[in-house]
Amino acid sequence: MLENCITPRIFIAATRQNDGKTTTSLGLVAALRKRFGKVGYIKPVGQRYVEVSGRKIDEDTVLINETYNPGLPLEAMSPIAVEPNFTRDYLDHGDAAELRARVEGAFNRAAWEQQFVVIEGSGHAGVGSVFDMSNAHVASALRSKAIIVSRGGVGRPIDEIALNLALFEKHGVPVVGVVLNKVLPARIAELRPYAEKGLAKLGVPLLGIVPFNGELRKPTVNQICQELGGKFIAGEKGKRRRVNKIHIVTMTSKHVEMLFDPNSLIIVAGDREDIVLAVLGANQESRQIAGVVLTHGMEPQPDIIRIMQAHHVPFITTTQEAYDVATKINRMTVKTEPGDCEKITLIQRLIEEHVDIDAIINAAWMG
Repeated sequence: MLENCITPRIFIAATRQNDGKTTTSLGLVAALRKRFGKVGYIKPVGQRYVEVSGRKIDEDTVLINETYNPGLPLEAMSPIAVEPNFTRDYLDHGDAAELRARVEGAFNRAAWEQQFVVIEGSGHAGVGSVFDMSNAHVASALRSKAIIVSRGGVGRPIDEIALNLALFEKHGVPVVGVVLNKVLPARIAELRPYAEKGLAKLGVPLLGIVPFNGELRKPTVNQICQELGGKFIAGEKGKRRRVNKIHIVTMTSKHVEMLFDPNSLIIVAGDREDIVLAVLGANQESRQIAGVVLTHGMEPQPDIIRIMQAHHVPFITTTQEAYDVATKINRMTVKTEPGDCEKITLIQRLIEEHVDIDAIINAAWMG
């Protein structure tokens, strides 16, 4: 049973996955903490989780917890983790009342002694409908108003907002506004009046336009390692280095130095020891590369590996071929990692400067 119906709260939804819910939530928590003393957080339904002390905890919850340390139990901030067979098990013998009670109980704990609570959804409004825990279901159960985050634009984004808005309205959830995310800075002034007109036709205000920032799309060496299913054989301490560009090396070591741009990632066959030694010999602080991916499941000789481990350049080994590695990196979704201070600070600034925080607070307080 939902006991806490007093603490102001806001539900962060989106029109699609990867539209910016976590970015908005991360920045909003920081902005709210400037205005209130204690701000709680909960992601009721998590689709990507990690193991923490034997519990399956949504990875965005881990990010919020390690960034802000709200002092809340992780299981209260992440009550439901959707495991691979979760949906089938639910359809066979699931209990909607039990799931709802779990979410409501978790919210009561997450909101305890907090002055505001941010609730982060999963995907679009309908995600989770198959097990009766869609974003609209959850926002309604938690008696929260909602914000919809969407990609920038006029036509398609507003059409998608209309679809999501309809499901929230069906469940009696007021949508208090829209945040348009990842808009090219040069287009913001032109887009704003048309976005406001389009949203006005739906009866919702524009709460902000967050500009696209390329730094948020640059992966770390560690994220690339995880995406490739690879492993570090040297330089793991540099795993937080951000990758600006990638180079597949096909040339000889005589000419390879022209590819050693700062924060670049070198992709090369694992048996090219000449390239490995060229990287180690040329890597200086002023032009420090991000790292090296060694492909085809091949590794240098043990004596070369010992030399690699005496330096600070991250080396990843993977069984994949160079083209597949480059394709995966270019297509990967880049999430914000715990401890990525530069990126987190950038997100906080973007949300504070470009989203009407006071309008969100006022909407949450209104009956």
